[in-house]
Amino acid sequence: MEAIADAGYYLGANLLACKDIGVTALAPRTNTSTAKAEGRFSKEAFAYLSDEDAYRCPAGERLTYRYNAREADLTTRIYWCSTCKVCPIKDKCTTGTERRVRRWEHENIVEAMTARMEAIGAMAIRREEVEHPFSTIKAWMRATHFLCKGLKAVRTEMSLHVLAYNLRRIMTAIGVAKIRQALAT
Repeated sequence: MEAIADAGYYLGANLLACKDIGVTALAPRTNTSTAKAEGRFSKEAFAYLSDEDAYRCPAGERLTYRYNAREADLTTRIYWCSTCKVCPIKDKCTTGTERRVRRWEHENIVEAMTARMEAIGAMAIRREEVEHPFSTIKAWMRATHFLCKGLKAVRTEMSLHVLAYNLRRIMTAIGVAKIRQALAT
């Protein structure tokens, strides 16, 4: 089974849980890098060298593994380079004495997912499959707003809209007579 989601659902632990139950999850990775926002290199600019368990920085230097850290219930491996102080492009990389890169212990799952998404154009597929139901539901709602107030009530209202949409799709696909027959048994 394959599941395609928005970036809002991206979380490494969720990807691992999906893998454990046999679901191929696809969700664009959220960019939380303050470095990129401030005009410096993000983690993506550093190439992971799996055979060496090291990273190569944009200046060509090697960031070696230093230690493990536990952050937000995830085990991450910390890498850094000792030559940052004299690097000619240090200003584009870090404000500290050395650039550190963190790698989640299951980062290979994220990398495989990213490669799959790029290969199949997953977000284009997601838009084709998901945007139509949402636009249909919005039309049913008269493209305005939810009738209920509060998160719990809105979730319930949305769940009912999705249920109605799915029931209508089933009725169209297999017919009301077959549904009645299945319910009677």
